[in-house]
Amino acid sequence: MESLTLQLDKLLATLSELESTLAEEHALLCASRLPGPTLQRVTDDKSQLLATVNHLEQQRQQLENSGGLKAPYAGHDALTARWRQVQQLSQQLREKNQHNGLLLSRHIDHNAQALAVLNKQNKTLYGPDGQSRAGSLLGRKIGV
Repeated sequence: MESLTLQLDKLLATLSELESTLAEEHALLCASRLPGPTLQRVTDDKSQLLATVNHLEQQRQQLENSGGLKAPYAGHDALTARWRQVQQLSQQLREKNQHNGLLLSRHIDHNAQALAVLNKQNKTLYGPDGQSRAGSLLGRKIGV
C-alpha cells in the first residue's frame, strides 16, 4: 500500500507540472503575436508530461492488481484522498486543455484566412515559382 501511496504522489506531482505547462500554453495562445518556437517547446513539454502520466497510470494499475486494491480505495483514507485529488486535477486539466485547443484552432483559422487573402492577391503578381509575372506579360527577357 505504501508503494501505491508513493505512486499516487508521483502522479499528482506530474499532474501539477502539467497544470503549469498548460497555463504557460494558455498565456502564449492569448498573446497578441504567437511565438512559434516557444509554443513548440511548451507543446513538446506537454506531450512528454502526458506520456509520463500515462506511464504512471499504468504502474498504478499494476500496483492495484498486485495489492488487491481498486480506486477509489474504500477503507484507505490516505489513498482515497489522493485519488480524489487526482480525479479533480485531471478534470481541471482536461477542461484547460480543451480551452487551449479552441484558442489554437482560432489561430489556425485566422492564419488560413490570411493565407487565402495573400494567395488570391499574389496569383496575379507571382507565378508558382515565386518569380514575378510582370516580365512575362511584357515579353521575354533578353539574356545579357
